[in-house]
Amino acid sequence: MANAGVRGRPIEPLVLSAQERAYLERQVRRHRVARSLSERCRAILRCADGLPSKSVAAELGIHEHTVGKWRRRFLKDRCDGLLDEARPGRPRTINDDQVAAVIERTLRTTPVDATHWSIRSMAAETGFSHTTIRRMWAAFGLQPHRSQTFKLSSDPLFVDKYAISSAFTCPRRTEPLSSASMRKAKSRHWIASNRSCR
Repeated sequence: MANAGVRGRPIEPLVLSAQERAYLERQVRRHRVARSLSERCRAILRCADGLPSKSVAAELGIHEHTVGKWRRRFLKDRCDGLLDEARPGRPRTINDDQVAAVIERTLRTTPVDATHWSIRSMAAETGFSHTTIRRMWAAFGLQPHRSQTFKLSSDPLFVDKYAISSAFTCPRRTEPLSSASMRKAKSRHWIASNRSCR
């Protein structure tokens, strides 16, 4: 036994294979590993060096019960025991293929009676709840109501209607330009605000 002269529950010795030691040391050195996993690996390496849980806990700044927990899990499941267990909760009911189908439909099609999908129209079409559709769209950053490209109208008289409406909203200048109006014309604000009337 590792703790022959120490009182308390006997501790099973922790012996690492060369592969396990290499894996644990690699996890400790990695920069992009979760801090919790790195801490667990450090604790197991120190326990494998023969240190008692109290000393390992003091050295790493964690509680000795935490060291004992990860030691027991490592002895039971080896390296897989150091990974987080599945959290309790309801399992997913919508798989990745269904999510992909909704995203594909959002990007590639339009509803029959509208120019773009709304959350509720997509929910009615797919059979999912509107909150599920909202979560999917938020996860992918989709906002179908905000188009980033200009959409041409399917109306054949669109250009004529635009010309008639712009004649009422932007009347042509008929008075001669004075020096005051020339100064005004040079200001950027005036030019920008009347740019559509040229």
